[in-house]
Amino acid sequence: MTTRLVYSTDKGRTCATCGWPAADCRCSKNANQPVPPRVTAKLRLESKGRSGKSVTVIDGLPDNEPFLEELARALKKSCATGGTVRPGAIELAGDVRERVRPLLGTRGFIVKG
Repeated sequence: MTTRLVYSTDKGRTCATCGWPAADCRCSKNANQPVPPRVTAKLRLESKGRSGKSVTVIDGLPDNEPFLEELARALKKSCATGGTVRPGAIELAGDVRERVRPLLGTRGFIVKG
């Protein structure tokens, strides 16, 4: 019979699936979603909570870290701007929606917004 750790003061919160500490959970890091053949990207402009600076957010992307990193790198280079990757989204500094729309279209994405 296997025992499951219920509570420990040693590590703090633990993952119920793999038993590792929540910050170092092994099962969530391997949970990359497969990239579908047709990706629908949603563009929007945000400035809330960023001291008035605008940020272009590309949302609705699959939560696949290598795919998002490569796409973000290509978009940042093409738009000559900075940015970051969030789970399922890419944020680019400034209002670059008009530059990003054709770049995503050439990759076969459906672009909304």
